[in-house]
Amino acid sequence: MNIHELNYVLCIAKHQNMTKAAQELFISQPTLSKHLGKLERELGIKLFSRVDNCYIPTYAGRRYMEYASGVLELTRDWEKELADLRSQNDGELNVAFPLMRSSCMIPRILPAFRRIHPNIRLNFLEETYAIQERLLTDSRIDFAIFSDGSLNPKLEYETLGHEEILLAVSPDHPLARKVRSAACKDNPYPQVDLSELGNEKFILHFPEQNTGAITEQLLKKYGIKPKVPFYTRNTQAALLLVQQNEGICFAPETYIQNMTFRTPPVCFSLHDPDAFTSTIIAYRKGAYLTSYALDFIQISKDYFGGHLNKQY
Repeated sequence: MNIHELNYVLCIAKHQNMTKAAQELFISQPTLSKHLGKLERELGIKLFSRVDNCYIPTYAGRRYMEYASGVLELTRDWEKELADLRSQNDGELNVAFPLMRSSCMIPRILPAFRRIHPNIRLNFLEETYAIQERLLTDSRIDFAIFSDGSLNPKLEYETLGHEEILLAVSPDHPLARKVRSAACKDNPYPQVDLSELGNEKFILHFPEQNTGAITEQLLKKYGIKPKVPFYTRNTQAALLLVQQNEGICFAPETYIQNMTFRTPPVCFSLHDPDAFTSTIIAYRKGAYLTSYALDFIQISKDYFGGHLNKQY
């Protein structure tokens, strides 16, 4: 048994097709079939049942795959740790972001990371939480960044930061000209009473998104049945529509702070604990974290703490 054989079996099981598996592995289909036959003879047991051209793992095959996945994970972790121990200055991190976060976080985090690890390559993916979780458990990425979500026992989690979901309006909006309370040190945003905004047009995120779900609950809490001319998954698009006075929207504080505006929106706080959210970074439980991986986590925390410019 060797690493190649482990990969061969997992790839066949993934595709349940010898030709597709061979294509992914960059070997010929007869060569892959030969390796599988040799392995099954050595083990004295069938790993797959063949139905037409479909390869279905047997019970023994499924057990083999469980051990194979564990061995490959340990091998990848050892390779990372060995590289770290040799103090080599090359490596890579694969990080998945939600679409809403990537456009603001990446331009701030990447330069800070590159200043201390110029030879480490960062690969960024934009995926939904469900896909991020699957990529993590399959060891195809190192980190996933997302907002509050359900916890997976196979993963470790660290909180990067807490922030408020703010109400953003155009500077030309009547609400912007009727700021009732002055900004203060503890909360730099004037307070707004959401229950008084029943006649406003709201540009909303879809409810399956974290910001959309929080907004939906807040509107219900304050008895608002919103007029919604636009739904979007893109916070930047929502804020640009706000600039054009097409409506008002809710957006995370760090997104607003790190977005470049020709004319910044006027932001309000609800002064409501239900208007806050957390952003989390996740990685495989027990995974070895290189020194540059730990630095990436810290830089991400500094992004939410507003310390990037001071520290890096």
